[in-house]
Parts: sequence; C-alpha cells; structure tokens
Amino acid sequence: MTNVLAARRAGVLLHPTSLPGHGANGTLGAEAWRFVDWLAAGGFSVWQTLPIGLVDAHQSPYCQRSAYAGDPRLLDAAHLSSLRELPRGLDFAAGGASREDDYRSFARCATGEQRRAFARFVRRERRLLEPYGLFELCSERFAQAPWWEWPEPFRERRGPALYELLAEEKEQFRAIAFEQYLFDLEWTALKRYANDRGVYLFGDLPFYVDRNSVEVWWDRALFALGPDGTPREVAGVPPDYFNEDGQLWGNPLYDWDAMQRRGFDWWLARLEAELERFDLVRIDHFRALESYWAVPAGAKSARAGEWRKGRGAELLTALRSKHGDLPLVAEDLGIITDEVRALRDRFELPRMVVVQFAFDGRADNPHLPANHVRNSVAYTGTHDNDTTVGWYAGLDERTREAVNRALKLSAPPAVPELLIDAVYDSAAQLAVIPMQDLLGLGSEARMNVPGKPIGNWGWRFDWSQVDAGSSARSRARAERSGRLVPRALSG
Repeated sequence: MTNVLAARRAGVLLHPTSLPGHGANGTLGAEAWRFVDWLAAGGFSVWQTLPIGLVDAHQSPYCQRSAYAGDPRLLDAAHLSSLRELPRGLDFAAGGASREDDYRSFARCATGEQRRAFARFVRRERRLLEPYGLFELCSERFAQAPWWEWPEPFRERRGPALYELLAEEKEQFRAIAFEQYLFDLEWTALKRYANDRGVYLFGDLPFYVDRNSVEVWWDRALFALGPDGTPREVAGVPPDYFNEDGQLWGNPLYDWDAMQRRGFDWWLARLEAELERFDLVRIDHFRALESYWAVPAGAKSARAGEWRKGRGAELLTALRSKHGDLPLVAEDLGIITDEVRALRDRFELPRMVVVQFAFDGRADNPHLPANHVRNSVAYTGTHDNDTTVGWYAGLDERTREAVNRALKLSAPPAVPELLIDAVYDSAAQLAVIPMQDLLGLGSEARMNVPGKPIGNWGWRFDWSQVDAGSSARSRARAERSGRLVPRALSG
C-alpha cells in the first residue's frame, strides 16, 4: 500500500452524494470519474469522503446501519451496465429500489464466468454478508422495526428461526448480497481509476455504530447493553465549540473488556475492510480511544455524562501488529488532553488542524497556520463547519481583525482564498479543502450543523459552478506550495 503522506499533497473534501447528477444524490458513476479527472488536472492527489455506508433516516453517514455494507444510494445504474463483470445491456434499477429484479436479471443473463465471479465474492465476504443479509431480511419481515422489537427467536438470533427464514427467502438473500457485489464492483473500479491518475481515496471511519445496526444485533456481547439489549449508557461529547449542551449521539458504548478478551478482532476486521476501500482512513472521534464520554441512558442532554478510560494503546498496538505502519489520521478535535495527544504521538498518527478554529487570540493555538506541524492534515473547515465564506461573514469585527493580523493581511482579504492559501502554505503534509470553499460558496452550501438532527447532508454542487480557470489556479497553487506530486511518485 502506498504511503500517501510520504509526499506533500493537496486534496478535496467531497462526499459522493454531493456530486452532480440527475438522481436524488450523487453516485459512483460517470460524474465521480469526471471529478477524479478534475482533481488530477487541478494538482489534487487526495479525495476525502465521509463514510460510505448505509445511512439513518436523516441521511447521516455517521449513524450506520452496518459497519461494512456500502450505501446502495451511491450505485449508478447507467454506469453498472458498462462494467465487464456484468452482462451487457441490463437495465439496472440500483439504489435499493429493485434489487430482486437486478439479481434476477443478472442470474438470467450472466455468463458462466460472471456467475463464478459473484460466487467468489460471496465466499470471500460470507462472514460479513451473512449477518447483514439476515438483518435486512428480518427488518423487511418485521416492517423495519428495530431489532429489539422483533419476535424473540429473531431478536435473540435463535438458529432454527434464522435458518427457516433464510430457506424461505433464499433469492432475496442472494439479491441483498448481489447489491453489495454491485457496490464492490463500482467502488473498486472508481478506486482503480483514481489511483491510476495519481489520486488517492481518503475515507472516514465513524467511531460508533448505530444501536439498530447489524453489529449490535449480531454481536451484542461487545457492547455495553443490558440483558434485554437496552443500552446502560450512550455515546456523546461534552459541551464544546459546536454545542453548549454537548452532543447526545445515543450510540451504544463498547464493552472494552469484552473487546480486549477477543483480541480486538471486531476492530481488526473493521479496519481491514476500510483499508481495502481506501488508501488512507480517518478515525472519527479519535479521542474516545483514550477516554470516552458516557451519558446515562435516558438523559436529556450530554451534560449528564462523565469520562471513562478507553483501550486506545492496546487497540492500536493490535492494529499495528497486524497492519504495520498504520495509514490512519486521528480526528483529534474538541476537548483534547495531554493523554490523547500522547496516545496519538506514540503511534505517530497525523493530527487534524482546522484554520477556522485558529483565532481565539492564543499565540500557541495549534490551528494557527504558523503552528502547523508536518505530521498533520490541515483544513480550512470540515463537514461540520460553516463554509469559509459563511464563517468569515459571521465574524464580529474584533475577530475579523484578529484573522487579518494572524494571516498578515494588509488589504481587504479575498474570501475564501485567504484560508485556502494559508492551508496550502502551512507545514502540514496534507492540505484538504472542502469543495464548497473551492467554489467560494456561502452558508447555503453547508453540509452539516452538529446537534441539528434534520436538514443536513443534502448539499450538491453543479459543474456550472466550476469556472474554466479553476484547475489551472489550483494546480499553480499546488506547485507554488510544493504540493504538486509528479505522477511517477504518486504510485
């Protein structure tokens, strides 16, 4: 695997759902490939996404129904028909609407080799596909009720009940597996295309999984739950710069003693799957590896929580033992202690710095561009921030003056270029710019407002917003700042 951070690079943060296209959201099809071409032309060699798994009812990629399954919404029906592993001329529905029809069409028209390729995928991924397929079958049989409301034999995973269901719904189970095969084919083709053009994929690993997820249902012993599956405590974060009441996420916490007794096999398998899809992976909410915020179940806000010690050193040691040098980035934003920093640095993980957080008046603020260190990933903002245009417009006059002084601006600043240039020129090995900032968009293009449950994750760009000179300007900026990586060195 290529060490992405061995070279000084520039990248773009854009979730695939934000790509242009005719459907309800962006996909992994032709527009994604066009975006890769645009990245390469602009001197970008990293594409960072949000998590690409199944989302919750509010479309949040951080509330995952499965730690492994790819989001069927990202499938592109037209593009699927062009893949050599699939029969020519099939009219795929994609997106989960008619997966049974898709599978039946494949089974009817596929060549022998195409059927064998699908069978090899099922055998290779059986350990993941079986729990996921059964979870989906049960969910559909019981009108999408959460697993703790299913009849007892299914809730408790009684073998005879599950075997009978599988026998009754054999074709539907194959259709569920086939949908994930389509996702694997399309993602693998996109990754190969990007890597061949010197662009590496940077993924995002949510720290927690949703209570109503395959993993909690299938492996309940690894989570801090009562005998009936009810969480004793739930996840969140204390008050911070995003929310004065903190954030009450509600995910079940891990039983770290149980995780450690099993040699962290659950985490090892999860990271291995991520590293098959991505060249670099961000561990979201990294600080919970050292200490995590535990909120009593039923609490009205995250203020009621308290810190508990994690198993970060033990887990990262196990990961390093299996994978060697870890292609991981620590999302270390929020309340970060010396212990969290020591854990991050012990395993030489790059940290995150966000220039929008730099202007609190402290000369030692690590987010100030002058204080960035080499082993870090620098951003103007993240998916949780306002766009730079919106952020700057909302500053009071005193803070604006502090920004101008810190960035040594003598004339009225060009926004968002003032922060983009600061990120590119910093010592950080990787500079990542949200697509909204590259397009100079305001708050209407914000991706997420932390603590706000609805109205997020829907932003998309259009190619009409990308002016003809953007690639040349970005490429020149990358060359000037030493972030233009020759293709020969990218692979």
